[in-house]
Amino acid sequence: MRKLMNGEIEWNFKTNPYDRTQWHDDVTDPVTGEVIEDGTPYMSEYANNFEWGIFNLYNGMVEMARQMQRMQVQLELDGRAPGNGGTFADTLDGSTNKITLDTTHTDIIENKGGRPPVLRVADTAGFKAFTQVTIFDDVSSEEVFITAINADAKTITVQTTLTHNFKKGAKVARSNVAIDTTLAEMGVGDWQTYNVELVEVV
Repeated sequence: MRKLMNGEIEWNFKTNPYDRTQWHDDVTDPVTGEVIEDGTPYMSEYANNFEWGIFNLYNGMVEMARQMQRMQVQLELDGRAPGNGGTFADTLDGSTNKITLDTTHTDIIENKGGRPPVLRVADTAGFKAFTQVTIFDDVSSEEVFITAINADAKTITVQTTLTHNFKKGAKVARSNVAIDTTLAEMGVGDWQTYNVELVEVV
């Protein structure tokens, strides 16, 4: 049974996965024009096979380009800082190379104030004492230093009094960076506000 392509494939194969179709024309009688032997029928399965074949081929080219870029970055870094093996490089294509972006974040439920200030948050998972975080909402943003975490009380204690009066729902994040793996670039993340529409059901 033929293995015609009908979707994306994993790029870990060792043999060519594409099963090509050998096309044949109709054989006709040169005198009467009668079809003596039918040629290869044109079916959607065959059309989809080469459509997916082209798509998967381009996917492979994109992946090879990414790998080449990672190797180029690593070679460039080895030349400037021998022995680091590209540790400080990220090509922003979705495949990490020894470093990962810390995307830990949570919401502020209440600013309990005090000295030092204590923030009651939705979740403390992923946060660590003696690390820096950014607090931001749709108006203000500032960076603070965490001095203590209380997982049971779900509180984060920061080193200094907050300059801004952040509203409930403000974000506490290790990084407010949004990575676009299509354009391979970093951008500023959003506060992530939502519009809610109420619909009456009768």
